[in-house]
Amino acid sequence: MLQIIFLIFFGFVRCFAKQPSAIYIILSLWLLRLDKMSGNGDVELRIHKHHIVIDNGLLKLTLSKPGGLIRAIRYNGIDNLLELHNEQLNGGFYDLNWSEEGANKTRGQFDVIQGKKFSVVVENENQVELSFTRPWDPSVQGKQSPLSIDRRFVMLRDHTGFYSYAIFEHAEDFPGFNLNTARIAFMLRKDKFHYMAVADNRQRYMPLPDDRLPGRGQNLSYPEAVLLVDPVEPEFKGEVDDKYQYTLENKDNKVHGWICFDPPVGFWQITPSNEFRNGGPFKQDLTSHVNPTTLAIFGTSHYAGVDLLLKFKHGEVWKKVFGPVFIYLNSVPEGQDPLSLWNDAKEQMKKEVEAWPYDFPASEDFPKSHQRGEVRGKLHVYDRYINKDKVPAGAAYVGVAPQGHTGSWQRESKRYQFWTTTDEKGYFSIPNIRAGDYNLYAWVPEFIGDYKYEVALNITPGSCIDVGELTFKPPRDGPTLWEIGIPNRTAAEFYVPDPNPMYINKLYVNHPDRFRQYGLWERYSDLYPDKDLVYTVGVSDYRKDWFYAQVTRKTGDNEYKGTTWQIKFSIDCVVEEGIYKLRLALASVHNSNLQVRVNNACANPPLFSTGEIGGDNAIARHGIRGIYWLFSVDIPAAQLMPGENTIYLTQTKSESPFQGIMYDYIRLEGPSHVGS
Repeated sequence: MLQIIFLIFFGFVRCFAKQPSAIYIILSLWLLRLDKMSGNGDVELRIHKHHIVIDNGLLKLTLSKPGGLIRAIRYNGIDNLLELHNEQLNGGFYDLNWSEEGANKTRGQFDVIQGKKFSVVVENENQVELSFTRPWDPSVQGKQSPLSIDRRFVMLRDHTGFYSYAIFEHAEDFPGFNLNTARIAFMLRKDKFHYMAVADNRQRYMPLPDDRLPGRGQNLSYPEAVLLVDPVEPEFKGEVDDKYQYTLENKDNKVHGWICFDPPVGFWQITPSNEFRNGGPFKQDLTSHVNPTTLAIFGTSHYAGVDLLLKFKHGEVWKKVFGPVFIYLNSVPEGQDPLSLWNDAKEQMKKEVEAWPYDFPASEDFPKSHQRGEVRGKLHVYDRYINKDKVPAGAAYVGVAPQGHTGSWQRESKRYQFWTTTDEKGYFSIPNIRAGDYNLYAWVPEFIGDYKYEVALNITPGSCIDVGELTFKPPRDGPTLWEIGIPNRTAAEFYVPDPNPMYINKLYVNHPDRFRQYGLWERYSDLYPDKDLVYTVGVSDYRKDWFYAQVTRKTGDNEYKGTTWQIKFSIDCVVEEGIYKLRLALASVHNSNLQVRVNNACANPPLFSTGEIGGDNAIARHGIRGIYWLFSVDIPAAQLMPGENTIYLTQTKSESPFQGIMYDYIRLEGPSHVGS
C-alpha cells in the first residue's frame, strides 16, 4: 500500500516539480520512516543524552539513562501505558526492601534501584539487550542495600513485549544485611486500566486509587485494607479493597495483569519459571492490585515471616539471577471483546513456559538448556495401615532444592528450586535444573509429613540422574482411631464463615476462595461469644463445625484472649501401658503457642507445648495456608479412660486478632501393636 501511494505521488511530482530527483530522495526517506512506523519487526536502539529508546515497530520502550527506570511504554496508539503523575511511585522500576544485619523484622528501608552505569550488551536487528548496573559503594552504607545489581532489559524482533532480569551479587567485602523483598513494579495509567485479572475466576472491574484516600476510604485493621465509603463509582460503595485478596501461590502465579477498554489493550506480567522465587511452590505472593499496579515478585517474606528473609553475613559470597520475566502487551480491534485478551495472555504464557530456559539472555550467569541437568524417577507411598503394599504416589509434589533437612525447602530463599508433580503412576521428571548440589524432596496429598531422598544430587551440565523407585513412609505409629480434616496442607475444607456484610469484596461472594474476604477472623467471636468450639468425633462435621482458624476472641476494644478448643471422643478399651499418638498438622501459624492437655483443662504443665512459633500472617492476609508444621504428641494410656475423653487445644497468645492457627489435619493413632 505504501509503495502504491509513493508511486502515485512520485508520478505527480515528475509532472509538476522542477527538481524531481531531490523530491525523490525526500520521499524515499519518508517511505522508509513509514515502513518503520508500520512495524517491520527490526529492533532499533536510540540512545539520547538522558534516556534510551528501544523500538521494534510494535512497541516502544523508554528508559532513563543511566538509571534504567522505565519511563514509557508506547503501544497500539497509546503514547504511554504507565502512570507518571503519582505523588510517590511512577512508571516501572526495580525496588527492594532491606534491613541492617541482625534485624528481625520483615520490613526495613525501601530502595528503588537506579543504575550508575549503562551499557549495550546486544544490538542487532533481532535483539537489543541493555544493562544498567549499580555497584556497591561503601560511601552509601546504611542508605542502600549492600549489593551489586545488574538489571537487564531485552527486546526481541516481532515480540509485543519485553523481557527483564536482574543479577544480584553479595561479595567478600560487603557488609551483612537482610534482604526482605525484591521485585519489579509497574504503575499503570489510572485513566486507562480499570479491569484486573489474576485467574479465570478472579478478575473484575477494580476501584480507583482515589477511592482509598481519606474521605473516600476508611482504614481498617491494617493499612492495606480500606473500606470504600464514598468511591467515585457508587457500585464499589461498601466494598473492602485489600491487595492481599489477590495473592497467588507460586505454582499458580504465571500470568496476571490489566485490561484497558479504550483502546482494547492488555498489560500482562508473565513469569514462566519459579526457579528463582523463594519458599517453594505453595509460597504466596502479591500479583496485581489497585493503583493500578502489576508486580513481578522475586522474593518476599509474605505468608512466611522472618523464616524467608535472606540473611547475609559480612563477606558472604552469593549471586542469584532473578528472571527473566516477560511483560506482554496485546490488543484486539475495536468492536471485539476486550476480555478475550486474558485468554490470549494465557496462551502466550504457555508459549513462554515451553521456551524456558530462554536461549537469548546474554549473561553467562543464566545457563541455557544444554548447561542444565535433569532428575527423574518414580515415587511410591507406603502406609501399612492404609494399604498392605506400597502404591504409586500420584499427584505428589517432587522437587530439588538446596541441601537441608526434611521440609527445609519451604524456608529457602537464597538459591534455586525446581518442582514438578508425579503422574498417576508416580513417575516424575524434573528438567532444566541448574548445575549444583541438591536434595530431592516430596510430599504426597492425603498423607502427612515430608519426604527427603538422603542421597545428595550433584547436577552437572547435560546430566540426567535417574534415582529409580523411591518410597515415602509417612509418619505413622498405629491405626487411626479418628481424624479431623484432610491432609492437604490447607484449611480450605473447614468451616469458612460468611463475611460481615459491612466488609465484602463482591468477587468472593459464592466463590471457591471464600476465605479471601476481609475480617473473617472476627466472625469467631460472633459465633462463639462466650464459650469456645467443641468438636465431638463421630457427631460433628469438620466442614461445618470446625472453624477454619483458631484465633483469639475479642473481649473489648483492642482486648483479646486466647482460646481453648475441645475434641471429645470415646475409647471402648484403653490399651494399658500403651502410647497413643496425636498428630497435629498445621497449615499456618502466626505468633502462637499451642498447648495440648488431655482430660484436664487446667493441667500444669500441659502435656505438650509448641512454644511461640510462626509468623506467616496468613489469617490477616486471607491465605488459607502459610508454612506447614507437623507435631507428634505422645499420650500415655494412663491419661486416657474407657468411654468419653477430651483433648484440649489451647492457643495462649492474645495480643492481637491475627494470632492463631490454621489446622491442616488432626489424627489420633492407637498404640502400634493394635491393628497390626
